[in-house]
Amino acid sequence: MNIYVGNLPYSVTDDDLRAAFSEFGEVSSASLISDKFTGQSKGFGFVEMANNSQADAAIKALNGSDMKGRNITVNQAKPRGDRPSYGGGGGRRY
Repeated sequence: MNIYVGNLPYSVTDDDLRAAFSEFGEVSSASLISDKFTGQSKGFGFVEMANNSQADAAIKALNGSDMKGRNITVNQAKPRGDRPSYGGGGGRRY
């Protein structure tokens, strides 16, 4: 299961993320999302766990918990196609 982790402090590393989730089972991958120009963390990341029941336990236990002074958001990641589209590119036409 792919898990979204948000509201992370910028000081959190991939290893910190892996360590927090590995308490609940085997972590296949843990990665933070960074700005492609600055390399600065964007404050969210994804964790992949193979066992769904362990992933569910991690979500329930860690959602709202404190990580380095911030209450993190943890939930099942949604595929890109399932997220709402806010469009854009509008502008007025005369």
